[in-house]
Order: sequence, then C-alpha cells, then structure tokens
Amino acid sequence: MNNDHWLLPEGIEELLPEDAQQIEWMRRRLLDFFSTWGYELVIPPFVEYIESLLTGMGNDLELQTYKLIDQKNGRMMGVRADMTPQVARIDAHQLARPHPVRLCYIGTVLLTHAEDLSNARSLMQIGAELFGHAGLESDVETLSLMLAMLKKIGIENIYVDLGHVGIFRGLTKQARLNEVQEGALFDALQRKAAPEIDVLLQKFDIGQNMKNMLSQLMWLNGSRDVLPQARDTLKSADQSVHEAIDALENISLQVQKYNPDIQVNYDLAELRGYHYHTGMVFAAYQPGVGQAIAKGGRYDHIGEVFGRARPASGFSADLRALMHFATNSSRQIFGVYAPADQDDGLQTRIDELRQSGERVVRQLPGQIGDAAAMVCDRRLEKHNGRWIVTTIG
Repeated sequence: MNNDHWLLPEGIEELLPEDAQQIEWMRRRLLDFFSTWGYELVIPPFVEYIESLLTGMGNDLELQTYKLIDQKNGRMMGVRADMTPQVARIDAHQLARPHPVRLCYIGTVLLTHAEDLSNARSLMQIGAELFGHAGLESDVETLSLMLAMLKKIGIENIYVDLGHVGIFRGLTKQARLNEVQEGALFDALQRKAAPEIDVLLQKFDIGQNMKNMLSQLMWLNGSRDVLPQARDTLKSADQSVHEAIDALENISLQVQKYNPDIQVNYDLAELRGYHYHTGMVFAAYQPGVGQAIAKGGRYDHIGEVFGRARPASGFSADLRALMHFATNSSRQIFGVYAPADQDDGLQTRIDELRQSGERVVRQLPGQIGDAAAMVCDRRLEKHNGRWIVTTIG
C-alpha cells in the first residue's frame, strides 16, 4: 500500500530552508524599503466575512475565493484571494484618516485555481497602496515604487506596459452600448480576437465612426509613437478619452525622468481589472516571460461600501515568483558548532555568542552528522580553561 500522506494539494507549495531564508531576506528588505517611502505595514486577517472580501475590486475575486461557514454564527466567511480589499477596508474604516495614507502589506493568499502557468494557488502577496489622493502624482509614486522594489532585489531588464481603462470606458459610453454589448466587446478585446470584434461591431447599432474607433483600439499598442497615433485615430472621441491619453503620457514622462533605463510600452486596449480599476493600469515584465511579475493601477471608490469613497492607487506582486527573478540574494548563514559537553563555561559562552547574533548549533549526544552537516564553519574548543571559537580547516 502506497503511503502518500506527504503529498500536498495541487498548486500548494512549501519552502525548504534555502528558499525560506531567501524569501525572509526579501521580505525584511522590502518592508524596510517601503518604510523609507513612508508606507506603514498592516497585517489583515487570513479570513473575513465574505461581504467584505468581495467588495469593490473584490467582486472579480468571487470565483477565486474559498468559502466556509463560521461555526460561531453561521455566517459565510472567505479565505482571502487578494489583500487589496482588506487594506482598503483598513484605510476607510479602521484608520479613517483625513489625509493621504500609505500602507504596505505582505501575506499568504489562497486561490481556488491558478492564474498562470506556474500552477501556484498559494501566493505570498506583497504590495503597497496610496489612499486619499486623486492626482497623477500618486500614480507616478506607486508605479515608481514598484519599479524601485524590483530593482532593490536585483530584478533587471524591466519593461512596463501602461494602459488606461478610461479609454475603453469612454468609447463605450459614447457609443451608448448596453451592458451585454460592452461585456461581449470587452471579452473579445481581452483575447485580441480581431475577426470577432469586427463581427460584433457590425451587429451594434452605432455610427460607422464609432465602429472604426472601437475596432482600431486593439491595434493601438507599442512605444510612445502610439500616443499621437491614438489621438488621431480617436480624434472624434469624447474629451474623457483624450484626458486619459494625456494622463498616460504625463505619467510615463515623469516615471521615465527618474527611471531612464525603463522601457515603457502602451496598450490602449489593456483592460486588466476593468471592473474595478478606474484609471491607469500598469504591469512590469521581463523579456521572455509571458506573465507580469508585478502589476497595479488606480481604483478609486473601493472604500465606498466601508463608509468612505477614497481615491486609491497601488500595486502587488507574488514574492515567491519574484524570488526566481531576483539576482540579489541573502548570504549563506553559517554557524558555530558546540560540542555535547556539560561544562558550565561552555553554556555561558554559547549564550554570549547567541546574544551577539551568532548562530550556534549544539551537538547532541550520539548524533549523526558533523559540523559541516549542521552548516557550521567554526567550532567551540576549550583552550587553557576558555572556550574559543576556531575556524574549521
């Protein structure tokens, strides 16, 4: 009979010592780094009542959220699949500060199904959110912080995709599409299905000019040259569309001013998070990697259900995924090997070393494995009545 009790559920992983040390090093380094930008750490609970988790941007997370019954009162709870709604709740309800609030967070999230080819369902989400400011400056700050975060752990050759949901939203509003029509067009745009888009537009009772603008939207992607092309292609669009294009240009110019090595691409049909994002959306990529390694954007009014409609901009990433791209790493922590000796002076010396920050591993009587097996490069030896740290040759 096979014993498979050690198997983990599909998409659920554990970290062994080497990777766990690297993740912990990154966690400490990045949270301290966020603090230098004025971002305060919050730790939301792993489970909440479902109404809170699926609020605002959380509505898109319903299928990704594990649900369970609270045995205390029979109410439905959920295991968080994204920490952003929780942080919005903390800002709006728990803190309720009148001024801009900067918060950062890190914690495990659990998904009902994997979102990318990694097959991971348990992610270590790290992120930062800026609440209470509606200007482009806060978008610039959160995007710049995301880029600085990636550089901090040695992730290089980054390029950024920028989009703005206000462009598609403005065009569909101008075309007076109903909810079903908008949803069908949104789905086709997400899949870049050009023939399907053309078929849909032919069915819509809208003017030819509107059809032309909507059909060209998916082709408006590339370098900065795409922005004047977009202004010309969408010249008949409402003012809100042109304001969104201007916002994209202004944000990218400010970000590249301080990050001249960052390549910026534009995708005016980028609608990731369309149902909760309200402005710019952005994602960081590395060449040859199809999935974004970090992503974010603006999502105003998410705190409305909690009593305060606060403008917000932020980003998040999976720290475990970032670990595979980082070139900076923690150094191997070696230690001091202490013998299995009951000498009182030995214990005093061990305590002194540990208090100074040294890693000391004490030998157990009859154990298998020497100092090297215990990852120690030094040992404690007694010389002239004193316990001395010596290097293992």
